[in-house]
Amino acid sequence: MLIGELSRRTGVAAHLLRYYESQGLLEPERGSSGYREYAQEAVLAVVQIRKLLDAGLSTQEIRYLLPCATGAGPELEPCAELLDVLRARLEEMDRRIETLTRSRDALRTYVSDTERSAEQAPCVTVDI
Repeated sequence: MLIGELSRRTGVAAHLLRYYESQGLLEPERGSSGYREYAQEAVLAVVQIRKLLDAGLSTQEIRYLLPCATGAGPELEPCAELLDVLRARLEEMDRRIETLTRSRDALRTYVSDTERSAEQAPCVTVDI
C-alpha cells in the first residue's frame, strides 16, 4: 500500500509516517516508480508506535523495543534488556513529575501570596 493508504488506515499523517521511517521505525519498500510501498504489517507497526509514543517512549527507545512488540496492545516480549529500558524511562518520568510538582507548588505559592498582597494594596499593571 502507498503512504496515503497507510495514513488513511491508521489515522496518522503522512509526514509522521515519513518521520517514523527516518527514525528507523518503518521500512517501506520502494516501487519501480520510487514511491514508498508498505506491507500490510505496517498498519500494526504504526498502531504499536503510536501507543508506545503515548507511553512517553522516545523514537530511539521504540526502535529498540519494536522487535519485541506483538499485537495492537502492544504486548512486549521479554527481550534482552527490555525491562531496563522501560524502568529507566519510568524513573526519568518520575523525576520530571517530581520537578513539575515542585514548580507547580512554588507557582501556587506565588499566586496565593500575590492575591493576598493585591487585597491589601492596589495593583500596578506590568506589561510582560
